[in-house]
Amino acid sequence: MTRLRVMGAFALALAAGACDNRTAPPVVRGSALADSADQVMYGAHFNLTDKGLSRAELMADTAYFFEDNTRIELRKVSATFFTVTGARDAYLTSKRGTYRSRLGSMIARDNVVVTTEEGRRLVTPELKFDQAQNEISSDSAFVLTEPGRRLEGVGFKSDPNMQNVHILKTKSGTTGVVTLPGQ
Repeated sequence: MTRLRVMGAFALALAAGACDNRTAPPVVRGSALADSADQVMYGAHFNLTDKGLSRAELMADTAYFFEDNTRIELRKVSATFFTVTGARDAYLTSKRGTYRSRLGSMIARDNVVVTTEEGRRLVTPELKFDQAQNEISSDSAFVLTEPGRRLEGVGFKSDPNMQNVHILKTKSGTTGVVTLPGQ
């Protein structure tokens, strides 16, 4: 009988030990935005207009809608800017962004790159687009390159094609040969 009690105690200890095996449940990686968003859209595509004039075409891999669908948080953003005649002007890419439909403004964040049809390229961590003004701007550091020229600075305002750039603070720059008038 003692042998039966020992075996019973061993079986009971084994069963108790098996119940004590505590492993954490697997954690699924996802976005906290999806849990609190009013709506989620995949493959989002928006046409940004001002008084009937197409200013930009905005696309995102994922769009999270908040605040009565007036604030849209975007992931894997790309945008195409247009001239007043409808010609393509410049292209923007970034990892994240926010579009506010009431204000007609977009903020692109994380590895923002704007490339124009003429070959100018702007890289910055954050960029704002004002739909009504058809203006891009930033308070962040930036690097602007074009054939034969490179400019680094902090803060700028410009049209999306970067033909009229107003720089707030220049850090450094290089350019090719400059010919002065009258020489």
